[in-house]
Amino acid sequence: MDFLIVLSALVLLMVVAYRGYSVILFAPIAAMLAVLLTSPHAVAPMFTGVFMDKMVGFVKLYFPVFLLGAVFGKVIELSGFSKSIATAIINLVGRERAILCIVLMCAVLTYGGVSLFVVVFAVYPFAAELFRQGNIPKRLIPGVIALGAFSFTMDALPGTPQIQNIIPTTFFGTTTWAAPVLGTLGGLIILIAGVGYLAWRVRSAERAGEGYGEGHINEPEPISDEALASPWLAVLPLIVVGVANKLLTQAIPLWYEPKTEVQLAMAKPVVTDVAAVTAIWAVQGALILGILAVLALAFRPVVTKFAEGTKGAVSGALLASMNTASEYGFGAVIAALPGFLVIADSLKAIPNPLVNEAVTVTTLAGITGSASGGLSIALAAMADQFKAAADASGIPLEVMHRVAAMASGGMDTLPHNGAVITLLAVTGLTHRQSYPDIFAVTLIKTATVFAVIAIYYATGLV
Repeated sequence: MDFLIVLSALVLLMVVAYRGYSVILFAPIAAMLAVLLTSPHAVAPMFTGVFMDKMVGFVKLYFPVFLLGAVFGKVIELSGFSKSIATAIINLVGRERAILCIVLMCAVLTYGGVSLFVVVFAVYPFAAELFRQGNIPKRLIPGVIALGAFSFTMDALPGTPQIQNIIPTTFFGTTTWAAPVLGTLGGLIILIAGVGYLAWRVRSAERAGEGYGEGHINEPEPISDEALASPWLAVLPLIVVGVANKLLTQAIPLWYEPKTEVQLAMAKPVVTDVAAVTAIWAVQGALILGILAVLALAFRPVVTKFAEGTKGAVSGALLASMNTASEYGFGAVIAALPGFLVIADSLKAIPNPLVNEAVTVTTLAGITGSASGGLSIALAAMADQFKAAADASGIPLEVMHRVAAMASGGMDTLPHNGAVITLLAVTGLTHRQSYPDIFAVTLIKTATVFAVIAIYYATGLV
């Protein structure tokens, strides 16, 4: 019975998310219904002491990352730098290689710190133009964007400033550069296999005589190449973010004591565990420097539209962070219920620590429809267990970090995933038309996690 209560709460959250209802509203409802069915008198204490406590804690740690990432993506867009980078990649790779062009566009922007949601809006017009010129079916665009933005640059490549690569740092005491060799190899596997699959889909459509199609909705305006900034100038802020993230990750522990106390006019000193927040501080600092770099290089075009343009960015950051925070609070409540012990005990039956972690994270990410949400739930509930198993097996926590991050971006892209719904809405396509290719990319991503585990055991590479 306890297991069924937990399962019902998870299914309820998945169904309402799939139907487009707000997770911010329904995550606490689903969590409290599960508590009500387990122990009615515990509803109020669990809501205040667990759900809200964890939700607020998540916002405290990660909202600045969401906000700065959204603002950085917006100023990159307002400056025209995103269009310049996209055009340069098209000229370099060739319009005839439309799949690779779009994947590389997404990869450069995502790895440079631009929000996944911003990348969808920024890249879609170029994807539509290339596919129209190449007479490639429009229904393949979401799968291509998903490969470029939602896979290897999101959580596999070391140093990526996306939230899925940041969350494990607070649980394992690692940095965003954890397991660089394994992450790079995993990223290459995903890229090669994904591009190969999508190229096969294009050839299949050509043999069937299928072209771009007609009667589509949300068709973008034709792209103008006038007055574009130099691509070398445009990519500079992205380089600033990447380099600053790396340098700050190394420098912050040198600037502060492991337990830093600050006392100004307060009655009690503020004590900060610097090791737990080094990666977060590094990404925040890097994004601030990236924003300043854009303003320095393109002040006039950005400042004229900054006030209006950043309103949407701030709103998007608030919504994305609160959605994830609600799922984090939901996961904390579920983890405190007796039924979750049944799930945890079942997962413990998987003897290998890395496989155990990968299955746990990707399963919860799939159930919640959120990579960051599923990752947060899994690590909040089981990080201590994962670390103990890793210590017992001699597995570096860097490897645990990379496997957890990559697994979060596997089965999270089920139909109710917010990024998937946004991607389809922006491109004017439906689940029936385009979801099979998104799901195929998901399978490639999930399989690669286990390939990375195999590479680690075979070679010992980290």
